[in-house]
Amino acid sequence: MQTCRLLCSLLSASMILSGIPACVDGCDVGQSVCGAHAPGDVVIGIMLPCHQKVKAIQERIRPESFHCSDFDLPSFLKSLATIHEIEEVNAAGFLPGVRLGYLMCDTCAYASKALQNVEHMLAVNNSLNVECNYTNFRPRVKIILGALYSEESVAVARLLNVYMVPLLSGSSSSPELSDKLRYPVFLRTVPSDVHQTKALAKIMSHYRWNWVGVVYGDDEYGKAAFQSFLRDAEANEVCLAYQEVLPHYLDNSNSKQRIKQVAQQIRSSSAKVVLLILKAELVEILFKEMIRTNTSRIWIASDVWSRSWPLTQMDDINNVGDILGFTFVTGKSESFENYLKNLTVTPGGYNHFIEEYKNLRFNCSAECLADKPPAYCPSPDLLKIKSDDACKFKDPQEQNDDYLGTAVDTSDTYTNRIAVWAVAHALKKLLKCNSTSCSGEINFPPWMLLKELKEVKFKFDNQNFYFDKNGDFVNGYDLITWEKHGRHRTFKRIGQYHVFDEQIELDVENLTWLSTGSAMTPQSRCSDSCSPGSVKKILNVSCCYICTQCAEGTYSDGIDFNDCKNCSNGTWSLKGSDHCEPREESYLRWDEAHPITMMAASAFGILLLLVTFIIFLVYRDSPPMKRAEVRLSCVMMAGLAVSFTSVLCFMGKPNVHLCRARQVLYAMGFTLCVSCILVKAYRTFLVFLPFGQITKRRLHKLYKPPAVVIVITSLQGLICLLWLIFDSPDVDDTPPSPQSMKYTIQCREGRTYIGFGIMLSYIALLALIGFLLAFKGRKVPQEFSETGYIIFSMLMYLFVWVCFVPVYITNNEERTPVQASAILVSSYGIIFCHFLPKCHEALWGSKTDTLEGILRRWRLRFHQSPNPDSETGTETGTETGTETHVDVPDVSASSQKSVRFSISSMSTILWSSGTLNEISPTDPEPVIMPAPSEQGRDYPLFKRLGTTVTRRRRSVSF
Repeated sequence: MQTCRLLCSLLSASMILSGIPACVDGCDVGQSVCGAHAPGDVVIGIMLPCHQKVKAIQERIRPESFHCSDFDLPSFLKSLATIHEIEEVNAAGFLPGVRLGYLMCDTCAYASKALQNVEHMLAVNNSLNVECNYTNFRPRVKIILGALYSEESVAVARLLNVYMVPLLSGSSSSPELSDKLRYPVFLRTVPSDVHQTKALAKIMSHYRWNWVGVVYGDDEYGKAAFQSFLRDAEANEVCLAYQEVLPHYLDNSNSKQRIKQVAQQIRSSSAKVVLLILKAELVEILFKEMIRTNTSRIWIASDVWSRSWPLTQMDDINNVGDILGFTFVTGKSESFENYLKNLTVTPGGYNHFIEEYKNLRFNCSAECLADKPPAYCPSPDLLKIKSDDACKFKDPQEQNDDYLGTAVDTSDTYTNRIAVWAVAHALKKLLKCNSTSCSGEINFPPWMLLKELKEVKFKFDNQNFYFDKNGDFVNGYDLITWEKHGRHRTFKRIGQYHVFDEQIELDVENLTWLSTGSAMTPQSRCSDSCSPGSVKKILNVSCCYICTQCAEGTYSDGIDFNDCKNCSNGTWSLKGSDHCEPREESYLRWDEAHPITMMAASAFGILLLLVTFIIFLVYRDSPPMKRAEVRLSCVMMAGLAVSFTSVLCFMGKPNVHLCRARQVLYAMGFTLCVSCILVKAYRTFLVFLPFGQITKRRLHKLYKPPAVVIVITSLQGLICLLWLIFDSPDVDDTPPSPQSMKYTIQCREGRTYIGFGIMLSYIALLALIGFLLAFKGRKVPQEFSETGYIIFSMLMYLFVWVCFVPVYITNNEERTPVQASAILVSSYGIIFCHFLPKCHEALWGSKTDTLEGILRRWRLRFHQSPNPDSETGTETGTETGTETHVDVPDVSASSQKSVRFSISSMSTILWSSGTLNEISPTDPEPVIMPAPSEQGRDYPLFKRLGTTVTRRRRSVSF
């Protein structure tokens, strides 16, 4: 420790001896470096760039003075606002007995120049001594307000860390400065760019701009803000089409070339939105290039240029496109605007910057307006400041007007004014001020003010302000747009960003865009948005993708989703759906049109059978009814009624009992009906077709109608029983098709459908046999048989069920109505073919011939036909030549037996089947039935007809 003190003392002494003079060649160094000053008990340093750049910075090889150029009006206005607010504190007596002074230095937007300013601000007795411990270091400047740019603040804060002199900025927003380990002396009255970049990414996400370009400066502010934006952009699904860097310093020899390259990149890119994290002067040069090449884009402004008044006044600024930006909280001050109208130097001090401004504004310099102005003339942009009446004034320093209040946005100075009041409140506590006096020590070490400043809380313009743990204000941002105002632009607030909840609140939703000329938001996307029901399939970057539809059972209910959501709680969705909903249960409901139609058809069929049954009973003795066999017909009606009833079991929500009942009812009922038709077909087959006597006898033995009907139907019953035992019908538990929103509740005819197939095949086999038998006897006169009706009805049945099978197999959801319809059609086919014609004949009379005419026609036919199946030597009473042998029954009053007669040896005509009826020779028509045997007798009827009657014992049947 002693060694350190000794070294420090030696170093200090050598510096004093060598002398860091207060004057160099008779020049007051402080005044030459810092351009404005006002005395006070407590002096506040002001470090803002009143000029845009340092001349010939790249040519500087010796530590000469910095020469600044290009007067910067907006920054000059910020310095005036700071000075005015210091004077307001003094005028208000906020610190009783204490007057605040200021020392203002121009940084010229250059960090090295800012460091030189710090050296002079902290000089004690015109020198800055080196010490080991600066705890008791008491410079005249207790705090420095500035700098404007983060690049300067970073450099200055590094140096001030040595002395623990607070640096309070109203605009430096680099996230790096929030690091209190590296910058413990830095505070600011604006939020960190960490919040701004979140706001920038969120506004892009709000307008669905996911394909943007970024151009940033290579200074500390630009690089830190860009890195922060990268993180926030990724979180908000915003992708960078390109990223370009520009040298932040204006006098850089490569600036113009780089700006042209960046402009070319902007023009060639498909991204229509460009974020510019640049100082206003660089943006102006870039915009000029955009205007020259007639390039329009949507520009997103960072806080450093979002309220740049000179940019709004650029020529053809309306051609660059839409401009949005976030700005710090702003506010107007009427007293400050009055101050600008009466701009004067603070009494007792000096302000070279005000003098320079008044010379630019009011000094007559007509030569500078010539085509070739002298070298000392300001730039053409600065000449715009010149008053039209400049040459009328004798002393420019005595003149004032309202130009500063109208040419520059004074509300942009709000954060600088707040900074002054933050210092004032900290000083009030540090100096122990009450309403009448301040008792604290005025010449305090700066670190004591820093300590109080970090804890200060105050109210200004009805808003509460304080510093967070990082030394930042968290008062949010205003979202503004640059509205078209004639040939220039004006600022319009359209929303705000809340730092605490990280949400954007828009005051104007339907913004009119210059790019589209309407309220329709312009787009900047690598790929078109994926609509609800589809999701993104990423290609090379996350914002470039193709849209794919969500699969069945999944959905997306918003745009640009990455993944589909799964349906839950038993809901479902089709492909490409944007929501899920419960599946609709599908079955034949009682209250729907189709089931009602089928039920009506079934009921009408039963009613029709009932009416037919009554007609058959009433006209049972009529010839048509005798030919139709009333008993067999009634059995057929019963079978059809059961078949119609089975259709009702197809209605309603299926259960296991209905599934079984409907198939069994249909199988038994229709089999009973078809078995009766088969008996009728077999009867005709035996009676009218030529067979030998032996063959005929064998076939006659099979003709037992009751037994045939019972056996055939019982066999179907056995099939159904085995079906119910081994593979019973049940409610189908097959999951619905993924492509359907209907859950079809229907019956499953067993696991293998074998029983169902055998049942239908059995009925089809019976129908086919009946059809073949009827087709074989199709030439028999209709008066003796129903072959035509049988053929047509069986063909109709076979056709319906042949069509049914492929439909049933291929259309799973329509199986129930298809089978029910097939049952109805086939049942109605039998009614129309077998019953209605007979009812018509019974009700309106028969047009058939008499028995005598029928037999005469048949006798002529057989006279012309040989006997194909005669058995010579084995039969008596055979036909030879043209002789026809007819077996007839013995007709007498006492005989009540079934008898028959034969037409030749091939056919048999029976008068009755099953019941014994008295037959008179005058009965108009016979009833045809085969009989196994009978003793032939002679009958007068056939003698009268001229028919040879031969008695044959073999052919008589009782």
